[in-house]
Amino acid sequence: MSRNDAAPGTVNAPPSRPRRLLSLLYVQCLIGVLAGAAVGWLWPSFGADLKPLGDGFIALVRMMIAPVIFCTVVHGIASMGNARAVGRVSLKALIYFEVLTTVAMVIGLVVVNVVQPGSGLHVDPSTLSTKGLPPEATASHESLSAFLLAMIPDTLLSALTGHEILPVLLVSVLFGFGLNAAGEAGAGITQGIEKLSKVLFTLIRWIMRLAPIGAFGSMAFTIGNYGLDTLRHLFLLVGSFWLTALFFVLVVLGAVMRVNGLRLLPFLRYIKEELLIVLGTSSSEPVLPRLMAKLQHAGASKPVVGITLPAGYSFNLDGTAIYLTMGSVFLAQALGIDLSLTQQLSMLAVMLLTSKGAAGVTGSGFIALAATLSAVPHVPVGALALIFGIDRFMSEARALTSVVGNGVATLAVAKWEGQLDEERAKAVFRGDLPFSAAPEDDHTPEPQVEPTLDAKPEAVEEAAPKAATGGGREPVPAAG
Repeated sequence: MSRNDAAPGTVNAPPSRPRRLLSLLYVQCLIGVLAGAAVGWLWPSFGADLKPLGDGFIALVRMMIAPVIFCTVVHGIASMGNARAVGRVSLKALIYFEVLTTVAMVIGLVVVNVVQPGSGLHVDPSTLSTKGLPPEATASHESLSAFLLAMIPDTLLSALTGHEILPVLLVSVLFGFGLNAAGEAGAGITQGIEKLSKVLFTLIRWIMRLAPIGAFGSMAFTIGNYGLDTLRHLFLLVGSFWLTALFFVLVVLGAVMRVNGLRLLPFLRYIKEELLIVLGTSSSEPVLPRLMAKLQHAGASKPVVGITLPAGYSFNLDGTAIYLTMGSVFLAQALGIDLSLTQQLSMLAVMLLTSKGAAGVTGSGFIALAATLSAVPHVPVGALALIFGIDRFMSEARALTSVVGNGVATLAVAKWEGQLDEERAKAVFRGDLPFSAAPEDDHTPEPQVEPTLDAKPEAVEEAAPKAATGGGREPVPAAG
């Protein structure tokens, strides 16, 4: 007799606590990370061979990112009433990104000058070579104009088949405006895109079940290939970088959340599954679709999430910003090069450009650092060989900081636009309204008055009590 054909009157015993814990995705990811580290430490060569497990998982999620961004942005813009609001949201987001990126760089600059992790190494510059570095680190880097032109795809469809986020965002905004201007002719397409979005999130939900395997393979490769001994020589740089990133998250991002009436730690608990996936894979890309769904569930409107979060993946890399300042000054200290304050500030100005467009994939921060050193004459590019071996141990902190920063940025912009249901957000972060990855929930709160970018604040406030209780529905059980 099957489980569903149990005799009348019988009651199935609830699953035990260990079984319930093992069914949670973040617990599975944590086990995968720890098991991968153990395998890489005990059997280094076998652990290094497990790299395809992590690469395969990241590739599966990456193939979904472009269509998910396209559907979310297009539907958000096409369903709103005031097209000028998109420009307003984009401008606020970009100003926020620049301010927070600059703050992150300044904090990194202060820490590396106070701690001075590279002092005393006395590395001879003549012994340095670019041999062994990845080709991207020594290639010529594009100018600002080339970077801006690269945002324009060759064709409308080629943006959806590439690997860059900015061309997808550009095409999505233009297509959304087109549907909005088409009126009734675009209404059917808008509804079709909304339904396609549900299908895509169903696929994302299936793929995310493989996250523990991807985290296991990536961590086994990292430890097996680079070894824990590498940290012993440059522990001060790695340790100070992690602590600086932690300070930025808890103090700076915590202050941003407080200013907007929310608290950081409940938000971190809410996205703990995404943080563990990032920790295991050293990449922020795999969690982008799911983070978009979670922010919408927390009460941020779909247009704001669709515009701000993907843009943040290219313009708001707080972790990379800290890494650039600390990494470049560390190399100068290791080579005995005394950088004046003016030289350090000029490097910071260059970093504000080289950090843009660095996607959330593993190693992008290292390539951005190479671009910075190529643009300024103070430190030779060959010095990158000093930190190439330990870069992987800092990539996790870069990705984690950037993911949290982009989530906080989206909530902040939504609040400034009057497009955040604050009471619902607090209830979601407390766990009163658990997130479900099931597609039938549409990943968004559905109050009686759905806030759009041109909605009046009064309408949003009227919808808040109903949204805080799930629109009169029972809370959806959390997905495993």
